[in-house]
Amino acid sequence: MQASDTTLWIMIGFLGQALFSARFFVQWLASERVKRSVIPTAFWYFSLAGGVTLLAYAIHRQDPVFIAGQGLGLVVYLRNLYLIRAGKQQADA
Repeated sequence: MQASDTTLWIMIGFLGQALFSARFFVQWLASERVKRSVIPTAFWYFSLAGGVTLLAYAIHRQDPVFIAGQGLGLVVYLRNLYLIRAGKQQADA
């Protein structure tokens, strides 16, 4: 593996971690806005984006523990987004 390839994958890993970490700022700001704890939909989109990026990094690293953790997390993020969408469709009906 070349140094530039390694640098690219490290940047991808840090990007995934940044996206994943950004979800906490999104949740914090949304909660402060309404003065109670809430989880906005954007939290789940940041979770999904960070999770997919980190999963790609984990696959590249061939780390089975990291792959399992990120892969299972994606199921939770997708399920929550599905439930949010289904709830909005029900409310609109």
